[in-house]
Amino acid sequence: MTTKVCPFCNPNIRSRIVAEHGSVFAVSDIYPVTDGHLLILPKRHISDWFSLTEEERQDAEKLILCMREKLLIDDPTITGFNIGVNCGASAGQTIFHVHIHLIPRRDGDVDDPRGGVRGVIPHKQKY
Repeated sequence: MTTKVCPFCNPNIRSRIVAEHGSVFAVSDIYPVTDGHLLILPKRHISDWFSLTEEERQDAEKLILCMREKLLIDDPTITGFNIGVNCGASAGQTIFHVHIHLIPRRDGDVDDPRGGVRGVIPHKQKY
């Protein structure tokens, strides 16, 4: 019997880290939605956002803000962001080590961005 190793706990992820702050780190998403798509993760293996400690949530917020600033400096075409977390299989979570998506957006990257994250339920996106 083999045990599947969490890809975010695998020591090889260290080579992909682009930034760290306290109890969390950031890596580039290997399946990016847009250029610059990052994941913010706790160093501790924990399944979902609701199980994070207050310190982990605060560290994640600080790193998200830091990475946002860096992305905006590095790429002036960025005009917005989506920030999201999938919690549970029914919400689309496939790796059960919480990770926060920081997705840079650019004018014109989709025909009509109205509704943003509401698009997780496609027929509810437009309102």
